[in-house]
Amino acid sequence: MPLRLPTPPRLFRAAPLLLLLPALPAAAQQAGDTLSVACPVPQVPEPCVDLDARRSIDPAAGPLTYRWQMGDGTTLTGPVISHCYRERKRYLIQLDVLDERTGQLRQAEQTYPVDFTLEPLIDFTLSTDTVRVGQAVVFDASQAQIPPCTNTVVLWDFRDGLVTNGRRVTHAFRKPGRFEVRMSLRANGPDPCPDSHCVSRPIVVLP
Repeated sequence: MPLRLPTPPRLFRAAPLLLLLPALPAAAQQAGDTLSVACPVPQVPEPCVDLDARRSIDPAAGPLTYRWQMGDGTTLTGPVISHCYRERKRYLIQLDVLDERTGQLRQAEQTYPVDFTLEPLIDFTLSTDTVRVGQAVVFDASQAQIPPCTNTVVLWDFRDGLVTNGRRVTHAFRKPGRFEVRMSLRANGPDPCPDSHCVSRPIVVLP
């Protein structure tokens, strides 16, 4: 009996790739506005996929070995696999099937494109989360995006009375305390394109 081709595996996390993060849309921050916007902690989904080919197995075909080429140099085996990527990029997953009875290897029985660049990413990093007064801190939102929006502007509110813009900025706090630094993405684009998203991360400033 001929080998039944595997049906496309289930990418259980495919849906979140096209959805906005759980953070609710917020009005964009304007210069000097530090009170009207609620900015939660970033909730960033991992760039992972789950693949399942069990329902495609034909018992009459005999024992089969499934080899998944994940597109990042990783090879996994088995009808059910899970994998997380280090980078949010485009990948092409290739499924090879080995017929253990005949030794025949069928390469690229199925291919599955995965594109993490279509996933909204509302997040930023700090060079450190504990500093002293006057010590410079780097705030980086270079990976933040809201597809399919364009002309994205990054706004920062350091919660110490100072605001600025730019994807990667440096700031030194002039007084001690705990500050919930806010980053807002403002963008334009085709409907539906959110006006703004805002997230925050804490930093402790020592005397």
